[in-house]
Amino acid sequence: MPRSAAPFVCQACGARTRQFFGRCSACGGWNTLVEQRETAVDSRRRRPVAAASEAEAPGRAHRSEPMASVDERPLQRLASGYGELDRVLGGGLVPGSLVLLGGDPGIGKSTLLLQSARAMAEHQSVLYVSAEESAQQVRLRWRRLGEEGERCGQASAALPLSRLQLLAETDLELVLQELEVLRPAVAIIDSIQALHDGELASAPGSVAQVRECAAALARIAKRQDTALVLVGHVTKEGLLAGPKVLEHLVDAVLTFEGDRFASHRLLRAVKNRFGATHELGVFEMRGQGLAEVTNPSELFLGQEGPSPGTATIVACEGTRPLLVELQALVSPTSYASPRRTATGIAVNRLHQILAVLEKHLGLPLSRFDCYLAVAGGLDVEEPAADLGVAAAVVASFRDLTLPAGTVLVGELGLGGQLRQVSQLELRLQEAARLGFVRAVVPRGSGLGAAAAGLGLQLLEAASVAEALVAALGVDPADDRA
Repeated sequence: MPRSAAPFVCQACGARTRQFFGRCSACGGWNTLVEQRETAVDSRRRRPVAAASEAEAPGRAHRSEPMASVDERPLQRLASGYGELDRVLGGGLVPGSLVLLGGDPGIGKSTLLLQSARAMAEHQSVLYVSAEESAQQVRLRWRRLGEEGERCGQASAALPLSRLQLLAETDLELVLQELEVLRPAVAIIDSIQALHDGELASAPGSVAQVRECAAALARIAKRQDTALVLVGHVTKEGLLAGPKVLEHLVDAVLTFEGDRFASHRLLRAVKNRFGATHELGVFEMRGQGLAEVTNPSELFLGQEGPSPGTATIVACEGTRPLLVELQALVSPTSYASPRRTATGIAVNRLHQILAVLEKHLGLPLSRFDCYLAVAGGLDVEEPAADLGVAAAVVASFRDLTLPAGTVLVGELGLGGQLRQVSQLELRLQEAARLGFVRAVVPRGSGLGAAAAGLGLQLLEAASVAEALVAALGVDPADDRA
């Protein structure tokens, strides 16, 4: 039978056409035409409300029920085999949930999920759907990861191959049939952009294909309580490819970040209906695959000791405190407009901190170039790093070195005052655990006794000038410093 035509609908004005065009002929919008499947008209007609109420039997059961009478089921999570992945997920995979994992090509998404599938298959059934690679290619990677693990001395239990099923297929209908037959506890789709629905005329990876395939997989996952993990591609701008409705459809959105040429990888939770967001998991790429990093602060701290223009802060990623080293370089400019470059911190935040230092400390930073970088490639977005940025800039400008074992935590206001930050006690505990002895924090924290019990000397300050004097030991506004 001929395939039913699927019209393209403009998302801006609602105009319909039988052919795809880059520009809508009705409203003139570019790239607004999206293919939509034509659904069959339901033969049943809605009855009038009055007639329906008269025909209802007195004892007819209602589909809705009071909120208080809804039975609560205990939330049984499935361990992924990696503590870092479970941390980001909020404790593990939830049966019937959908997780979207995105990241740059070659960052290690398939490696992470294949290793996790190996670990999960020891306790429950797992279906790995490879829509981009052949079964032989996946088998070679699976075998290489196992052999490298044995060569490095890792325990390798006999894996029951029957619990880890592999399906190399791009047809959505065949994938749905396999899910219906096997009913696995966990299913991994690598990737959602490579699946193809034969009822749609568009190519795989298009907006319509991604939306319809994800919706069909979501329906079957919710119906049979299968934890579904979808791998998603990213665009050139670093955003998840496909429509935004895909992110609204899933229960959790994870991003896998890191430099392809560096060893460490960062796993973040952007959205999570079953746990906290902005949690961070740290992995390291090795010959045997991805390995968990139990002490991630070691990756973001310099090993050569303090030097001019460096400062240490304590950043919180979710519930995990991380000690991070900031590096600043201030040099005279050769241009009419000085350069401002920041790596790991928003450049607008750097501009604001430089303006505060010039206004309240009298430092002529407008005649100097300023370069700022976060060691290890970590992105620090919270304002608690402001005091550390200011200290690194002033130390580079005055060619000073912060005393060893000093951390700085505080938000910098436009008036030069220091503001309180969240989870300060947790940050101080992490700093004491790694051997730091001095901490410069905003005044009024009330943690003097707690810091003394941790072996930390707590230096409180009300303004950025007081904080820099306490940290550097000299007045940075003094030209003789």
